[in-house]
Amino acid sequence: MNMHGFITPAHSTDHGKASPGRRMMDWMRKRRPLMLIVVLPTLLTALYLYVIAADQYQTEAHFVIQSSTGTSMPMSIGDVFGFSGPVSSSQSQAMGVSDYLGSQEAVDTLQKQMNLVQIFRRPEADMLSKLHPADPTPERLHDYYEGRVKTRYNRDTGISTLEVRAFRPGDSYALIQRLLTLGEERVNQLNQRSYNDAVRNAQRQVDEAEQNARDIEARMTAYRQGNADVDPTVSGVQQSSLLTQIEGSLASARSQLALMGTMIDHNSPQYRAMQQRVSALEAEVGRQKGKLTGSGSTVASRLGGYEDLKVRQAFAAKRYEVASAALEKARDTARRQSLYLLRIVDPSMPVKALYPKRAETLLTVFLSLLVAYSIGWLIVAGVREHTA
Repeated sequence: MNMHGFITPAHSTDHGKASPGRRMMDWMRKRRPLMLIVVLPTLLTALYLYVIAADQYQTEAHFVIQSSTGTSMPMSIGDVFGFSGPVSSSQSQAMGVSDYLGSQEAVDTLQKQMNLVQIFRRPEADMLSKLHPADPTPERLHDYYEGRVKTRYNRDTGISTLEVRAFRPGDSYALIQRLLTLGEERVNQLNQRSYNDAVRNAQRQVDEAEQNARDIEARMTAYRQGNADVDPTVSGVQQSSLLTQIEGSLASARSQLALMGTMIDHNSPQYRAMQQRVSALEAEVGRQKGKLTGSGSTVASRLGGYEDLKVRQAFAAKRYEVASAALEKARDTARRQSLYLLRIVDPSMPVKALYPKRAETLLTVFLSLLVAYSIGWLIVAGVREHTA
């Protein structure tokens, strides 16, 4: 009852003494857009991150692609002054290895060797972060793989960084070790391909020179068989020696015949016999000269063809020698230019889960929603002021 004698309603007397819960509800009701746009999504995100989200373990490795001479990736002049310069062959191969580790081909190989689907669908993985569906297409598996495996190449240092995330420490470590092995195998394939390309032309020249030498040898064998003469050069020397001997005998016989002509009668048997001997030697000299330089199959004609083949044989042997030396030089150059994967930082077995980054993610979500809400509130307030 008040001072005028009227009974005051109970709710009127308690209005200024509302409970904290009631005041909180009134405050939230007045700020319903803020609660729906900022607070509620933040709370749901916190619930997921701290209650539902599975731990993810990351390990990383650093490596460079280095030549067998010990030289690392050269830095172009464009890199020195801050703009992109020409990419060297070594750099392109290093970037190629990094690109391969993130390719569909690498994913297919890992799926066959390690069963990536099973690794990315561990029982401890939460529904939002695990791989879906249970039997993904190769393209879907590759998309998910790109979110768990990262490769970066630094042009300034030539160092490639490989990062792998998985739901188990052992999976992360085994996966990155297998990826490094695949990278080493790819470098070996590039070396083999480069080696084959470098020596292919030199090997072809060697093969051609060898075949040419064989053809010349076959022609020489056929020439010897056709002329029944193993070496016309030797035969010519022998024939010349024989002719010289016969001509010497002829000269001696002629001297004796002249001497006998001064001492005995020309009709005597001894003189006639010496005349016959001189005639026989003269005929033999003519016949032997015919063998050397006459027409038909003579030593001179056989020697000309044989010498031509000998010159060709010597040229073919020299050509083969030069081609063989060029092949060895090409092989040596290719070996010295071969590359290999050098591990700078070996991966280690992860102990602490680095993902999800709960506090950073929650703060980012909250600030982003708050900024979006503030912008929206300013726009709405401006519109209301303008219409008023």
